[in-house]
Amino acid sequence: MNFRETVAGFRDAAELDGLDNAWRWSPAPGIDFAGALSDDGRRLIQTSSRDSYRDDLAVATLRFAREREEELFARNPHLGSAAGFAAPDGAHFDAVAGAAPAVHRFYHVELPELTPLVRVVFPAYVCEFSGDETLEESITRYRMLQVTRWERGPVPFLKMRFANTRTLGRSTNEGRGLTDLAVLERELQLMDDAPGSFVEFENRHAHVWRVEWHGAWYIAEWDTQEGTPRQISLDALLAFAPSCLTE
Repeated sequence: MNFRETVAGFRDAAELDGLDNAWRWSPAPGIDFAGALSDDGRRLIQTSSRDSYRDDLAVATLRFAREREEELFARNPHLGSAAGFAAPDGAHFDAVAGAAPAVHRFYHVELPELTPLVRVVFPAYVCEFSGDETLEESITRYRMLQVTRWERGPVPFLKMRFANTRTLGRSTNEGRGLTDLAVLERELQLMDDAPGSFVEFENRHAHVWRVEWHGAWYIAEWDTQEGTPRQISLDALLAFAPSCLTE
């Protein structure tokens, strides 16, 4: 495929200053795309933004992704990431991530022949990926991160399962499922006065903790299910949980 001719046909397409073989286009007001040829010229590396586009961040993200594309997808071919990204002033991202066609599905309706040739990349945070996400988890995670919001803060990788004897709430998935910190914090608080309740949570390093209620909160390291429970206050627990997710 001639990517230059293809991109030239997009709405408001123009050369992207600061990076060779790169372009910017806008399919609709407030939505901005930027893309660059891969080093071997066989793929379009593309990023997208909604109401938060910055030329400098687009150029930095595409340059980093082009230079480290192999590393980006070395561990996870579905949703990869690489640390060491130096974001421009005013942005706080410390990584760049990339989604494969099966995850992003760009152009699958209007230009399906282009879809398998596009890798979508975006500025991200190291704490957001385990590197072991399945294809299904990668799709879920990609949607959770709201990657077109370039002003966003980190959404740390988190898996959880729980059961509450008072609210009767419980996980519906097998094993621990992807969720966010707000859900974890809410379920920890709802364990109050709920004997037999538990919450298990896992960070990106596959470290797991289990919290149970026995007249108070007790927490144990659960990687091997041999951790010794220790009593912990709710305030300490709510401070400990997010710190585990950003380590």
